[in-house]
Amino acid sequence: MTHTASHAPTQPAPTPSESGQDEQAQHEPAGFTTRQVHAGASPEAAHGARVTPVHLSAGFVFDSFEHARERFAGDDEGYLYTRNGNPTTDEVERRLADLEGGAEAILVASGQAATTSALLGIVQAGDRVLSSRSIYEGNRGLLLQNFGRLGIGVDFVDDATDLAEWERRIGPDTRVLFGEPIPNPKNDLLDVAGLAEVAHRHGLPLVVDNTLATPYLLRPIEFGADVVVHSTSKFLAGHGTALGGVVVDAGTFDWSARPELFPHLNQPERSFGGRSWAERLGRRAFVSYTREIVVSRFGPTPSPLNAFLLRQGVETLSLRVERHSSNALAIARWLEARPEVSSVDYSGLESSPSYALAQRQLPRGQGSVFSFTLAGGEADAAAFVDAVELFSRMTHLGDVRSLVLHPASTTHAGRTPAERDAAGIWPGLLRLSIGIEDLGDLLRDLERGLAAVREQAAARATDAGGAGRRARLLGSEHGAAAEAGADRPDTDRPDADAVDAGRRASRQPVDA
Repeated sequence: MTHTASHAPTQPAPTPSESGQDEQAQHEPAGFTTRQVHAGASPEAAHGARVTPVHLSAGFVFDSFEHARERFAGDDEGYLYTRNGNPTTDEVERRLADLEGGAEAILVASGQAATTSALLGIVQAGDRVLSSRSIYEGNRGLLLQNFGRLGIGVDFVDDATDLAEWERRIGPDTRVLFGEPIPNPKNDLLDVAGLAEVAHRHGLPLVVDNTLATPYLLRPIEFGADVVVHSTSKFLAGHGTALGGVVVDAGTFDWSARPELFPHLNQPERSFGGRSWAERLGRRAFVSYTREIVVSRFGPTPSPLNAFLLRQGVETLSLRVERHSSNALAIARWLEARPEVSSVDYSGLESSPSYALAQRQLPRGQGSVFSFTLAGGEADAAAFVDAVELFSRMTHLGDVRSLVLHPASTTHAGRTPAERDAAGIWPGLLRLSIGIEDLGDLLRDLERGLAAVREQAAARATDAGGAGRRARLLGSEHGAAAEAGADRPDTDRPDADAVDAGRRASRQPVDA
């Protein structure tokens, strides 16, 4: 099955003329919210269903012996098997490619599968990935452990804002640069445009995980990224009901410019009559190879039902993310003013080191996943988490419901204390994913958590005060006893010679 998606421009359509007959206005591209509802869709042919049905079928029937041959040869563009393509899944792929401004998309079963598939479409044993250090912990583990076992190395850039460091760290075996525009959980933004320039100067592609921004807030391809991945389980689906992931290819990177870097895309293929993927497919070489060789063979196939649920979520994406972001900014400002809070990591705050970049790169909003740190450490974090009632205690993001998690004891528990400190994952740090609930209700719940923190601080102060008084009292008693002992006559003290004699006697055999 051939998978394509139109690269529709992303600017909102202007207001048409009063007559409504202006031909140019009629042909302006639709706006984002219109496209999130309509892109890639058409009424179902057999019965006219306006919403594409869920095609829960493992395979698809061939009309004849010759028809089967033609379909396997690629001469007929129908469906073979759901692992290779499905009508429900295809519609969602076209819509997501359109919303990201990409040429083609591949839907997979999870966000982790999306990152894995995208990178394995580029690198092989002996190659290295250059990544920001501030990334989702699952991606970090994938690069270090899973890819390490495959002979694929990784180098981490300590300061992702330092483009010169990125450039210095590119080595002869580096094949791809990787990062997250909105990192989880520290919100220290990645300069996508600047990093794309660095990558392209060296003939390398830039892959970014755009999960926390979504294409409504940021379309990395417009800033120069070559491949975009998402965990669609998060904001795109939006309701915490369906796992999924997607790889979106910009269709702009020239995979044949430096064939020695990507030999799997440039070596002759017998099935192509001796031509390479790049020769046969041009700038579609990567996405075609990833679909047909990586995804089809490894098999992270999404359920058509999950694809359907994802599409339902995407249809309200802009409306939800707008509310997510406005709630998050208000809460971040509220938390920043609280004495119990030592810091808030949110790029929408003027105090954030990423604020200027956020205004350029995320003008519609800065997302709704961020962290804040309680001054009292893990004990305060535990009191806060146990006290909230509206926030759900769970490891998930991008849900319509608000969520809270303590990374140091959960997602980052596998790191050493020194590694957590280096990453800014303090004992008192909590990660929030702000939902779409009423702001007043969320603030009341957060106040409930901070009240528990204050109660605990008061109890600590009381305990400390009591301990101090006991110590002072004990010190006074010891002092008085010492003074009294000094006034006693020597005859009150044991004779040293008598003591030694007693000790010697006690060491003799009992029957002596």
